[in-house]
Amino acid sequence: MSKSENPIFKVIFVNQGQVFEMYAKAIYQSDLWGFLEIEEFVFGERTQVVVDPSEEKLKAQFEGVIRSYVPLQAIVRIDEVERLGVARISEAAAGNVMSFPMPVPGK
Repeated sequence: MSKSENPIFKVIFVNQGQVFEMYAKAIYQSDLWGFLEIEEFVFGERTQVVVDPSEEKLKAQFEGVIRSYVPLQAIVRIDEVERLGVARISEAAAGNVMSFPMPVPGK
């Protein structure tokens, strides 16, 4: 499998009791300790007749956002994908999502 020149990443993270599944072109460790920076969000085109309300809600929520800083412990998974999927929000079921353990600074 060869590396793509313009990779697309699927990022899954927890935010206020909801699981966000989003697509972005740039992800990297932030200069802010304990955060991941996510830039260049990608959403599906509106060429389809069927509109996904969850994706539309995400589009509206992240409209005008240049960069998001997500705490590392909120990240569930990051995948580099070949194709763009549908961004979505779902409710986090109890016991379904586990936060990534974080070391305590100075210990």
